[in-house]
Amino acid sequence: MKKIILSLLLFAVAQVSWAQFILNAGKPVVLVYDKSEGMVVNTALELFTRDCQAVLSSPVQQDGKAGHIVIGTVGKSPLIAETGADVSALEGKKQAFLLTVLPDGKLLVAGSDQYGTAYGIMELSRLMGVSPWEWWVDVTPERKDRFELPAGYKTIQAPSVEYRGIFINDEDWGLMPWSSLNYEPWYKPGRIGPRTNERIFELLLRLRANVYWPAMHECTVPFFLTEGNREVAEKFGIYIGSSHCEPMACNAAGEWSRRGKGDYDYVNNSEAVCKFWEDRVKEVAGQEILYTVGMRGVHDGQMQGARTVEEQKAVLERVLKDQRNLLQKYVDKDVTAVPQVFIPYKEVLDIYHAGLQVPEDVTLMWCDDNYGYIRHFPNKEERARKGGNGIYYHVSYWGRPHDYLWLGTFSPALLYQQMKTAYDHGIQKMWVLNVGDIKPAEYQMELFLDMAWNIDKVAGEGVYKHLCNFLKREFGETVGNQLLPVMQEHYRLAYIRKPEFMGNTREEEYHTNDYRIVKDMPWSREFINKRLEDYQTISDEAERLASQIPQGRRDAYFQLVKYPVQASAEMNKKMLYAQFARHGEMDWGKSDAAYDSIVSLTRIYNKGIENNGKWHRMMDYQPRKLPVFEPVDRSSVEVPVLEEHSSLHKWNAADFSDGNPVFCEGLGYEGKAVMLAQGEELVFDFNDCRADSVEVEIRLLPNHPIDGEQLGFILSLDNKYSAPITYETKGRSEEWKENVLRNQAIRRVILPVGKRKKHRLTIKALGEGVVLDQILLYR
Repeated sequence: MKKIILSLLLFAVAQVSWAQFILNAGKPVVLVYDKSEGMVVNTALELFTRDCQAVLSSPVQQDGKAGHIVIGTVGKSPLIAETGADVSALEGKKQAFLLTVLPDGKLLVAGSDQYGTAYGIMELSRLMGVSPWEWWVDVTPERKDRFELPAGYKTIQAPSVEYRGIFINDEDWGLMPWSSLNYEPWYKPGRIGPRTNERIFELLLRLRANVYWPAMHECTVPFFLTEGNREVAEKFGIYIGSSHCEPMACNAAGEWSRRGKGDYDYVNNSEAVCKFWEDRVKEVAGQEILYTVGMRGVHDGQMQGARTVEEQKAVLERVLKDQRNLLQKYVDKDVTAVPQVFIPYKEVLDIYHAGLQVPEDVTLMWCDDNYGYIRHFPNKEERARKGGNGIYYHVSYWGRPHDYLWLGTFSPALLYQQMKTAYDHGIQKMWVLNVGDIKPAEYQMELFLDMAWNIDKVAGEGVYKHLCNFLKREFGETVGNQLLPVMQEHYRLAYIRKPEFMGNTREEEYHTNDYRIVKDMPWSREFINKRLEDYQTISDEAERLASQIPQGRRDAYFQLVKYPVQASAEMNKKMLYAQFARHGEMDWGKSDAAYDSIVSLTRIYNKGIENNGKWHRMMDYQPRKLPVFEPVDRSSVEVPVLEEHSSLHKWNAADFSDGNPVFCEGLGYEGKAVMLAQGEELVFDFNDCRADSVEVEIRLLPNHPIDGEQLGFILSLDNKYSAPITYETKGRSEEWKENVLRNQAIRRVILPVGKRKKHRLTIKALGEGVVLDQILLYR
């Protein structure tokens, strides 16, 4: 008994000796840190100072000896040792940080390097309630009387992916005109300057990202030719990289006409091209750069001077050797210490597969097919490379078969499933996301970067929980929970067909206008009416919840919820009401009214509710002025609207009777897709269908093989087997175009039905990567 009493007394004393960390509103926040800390640490402190003022109305002061918060980088700051804190968990880690409340109630923010220290400071801002999107989505911080962390609080974090960031792309209708004509006025459209980039880099720092590929279209003055851009990148510790067609930190599309001589052709003009690269490398040799190596054409086209794959491979071998010589000469004699990336995008993937040898220390950055499906996963040898593997992924795209540049409706479930698969297959060195103009794709950007920072945490909570936490952080517990089903349905409906694809048109096909004519969607009357009803439901709910949003968050709500949900709903109304009108079943006025609503919503977005036109010129509801964005031309057809082809049975993949697949949360037409391992079987039972044979329609994710060249499966009905059925696609085939527009690959098989009351349909995966969405049975 005495031992128990003594233990309790010791425990009580220990509890008393530990104190909470407390900051009171209006009182100075005192920091202790060494003045020799890196530039990015000082930048983070600037942001934290602003955040303390916004949340607590408290000034921030520095004291060399005593304060509320001790900040330091391991191996650089003597202040850490003076606290007596154990920071051994940071040893050997890059960009890691520790936050812990010390026994005396002070807070220690320690980083394994300057990046880790900066991320730790930004973590403190998050804990205080400052959203990473505080400026970019007008999420005004909520004022507090005090901020506290419990006694003994401790968090240690380190990135899952070393290099994490974004690519600004297709900026012609959003970021560039907004920046050069509104936020950072220039004398004409065409510049994204240092003031804009500073805001972008602030967002990246708050999201714990460190890589930026600048906008590179011809309409925009190149990043390195704009005064002040380099300096602001250094201030925020951002690694500047470049896309697949911009080797050696050179924006060929925007710079060759200014700095180059002759043709951008390494076969016939190598001296001038090499000089073009050399001048840039000399200029930026002292800066943090991720050098893209290799070569394509001036802008997203194959290289000049070489036609066949073998010719292109020979040229690239020369290019890689010459580029590395430049890096060795100007950046580091040990060229393997210089971060480099090779991006086998489009035709370059064929060259790589033809045997191109890329130096072992160069990161191989794989790509999706522009619509979210990763084309190549590293094999055993590629995973073992010193340079590791990366991914370049799209949630915004300009190109065939159709752009999706307007609204950020890319499926979070698809993003998660593809990126988790990528990580599990060794793509862990570098992740870059094509975000378009940032603004329409805020949530997808955060999900991507959160996965890159801590993939286990996101995997543990799941996509829906992550989305719910995002909504609750920005709009409060009550509204956030009510918004979750709205946004889930918003993303599900857009997964079936993105708003930009609702005209059933194609872009730049065969150099004719045939594919630009708005046509019927191949949907039945019942399907269309149900889709319109579902959109109306979430549109009404978004409108209802708008009245519950407090002052200071109304623009944020409009940008993140109301505009995308209601604009998507109106685009569907515009096109589907027009479809009924073409068939003589509805007045055209309802379609025209939906168009007017889109225009009105966009005007509100740009004008703002509380922000006084802060985003003027950012949102364009008709990028590239494609036919789908116009009022629908009035026409008529004689054939009736399609009627529903009723099935005998319909299953979502998750409705199986027997099997052990991996559930893909939220993925699929009804959010119930599953992934099968190679050789795994999934069983669906059904009763007598009174037919001699049935047509089985298998609907799958239109992804690409994980291992090998093929994706396939075998069906069996009552132990009678089909031949192997494959569904992988190559290049930009017609089938691939249909697949990515509808987010399904479809195969139909006729199977005989035996004379029995109970039947068993089985699907067996051939190879890794089979993701089943739905199965339908027809007579």
